[in-house]
Amino acid sequence: MSTNHLELKASINGVQGRFILDTGASNSCVGLDLIAFFNLEAHESETKAAGAGATDMETLQSENNALKIGAWQHKNCHLVLFNLAHVNTALTQHHGKEVHGIIGADVLEKGKAIIDYEKYFLYLKKPKKWH
Repeated sequence: MSTNHLELKASINGVQGRFILDTGASNSCVGLDLIAFFNLEAHESETKAAGAGATDMETLQSENNALKIGAWQHKNCHLVLFNLAHVNTALTQHHGKEVHGIIGADVLEKGKAIIDYEKYFLYLKKPKKWH
């Protein structure tokens, strides 16, 4: 992206979206306004979100979601749901496109990720047994 974020397409529960890859985000996240779009079941969360200039934001959580990035998939994905307006405002102010969410370190760790910054490619290791 024009903001130097790595953008990727992924699907959640069979619905494709646009995400930024954020190695500094501990959890993968989706915008609160996209609960119905991604067919999520949202539950209360005691976790507060912080990042990109915003702190102490209320969150919800959603568990047991099917996440697919290319051929890699995880069928028990936990997502944090919060208002991504500040993220999308920052992206669009720098001529980037709005995103549906953030792929964070939880997914990168689960997929034993390797990021090739020269080729802008994300490698995720296929698990021995699909989850």
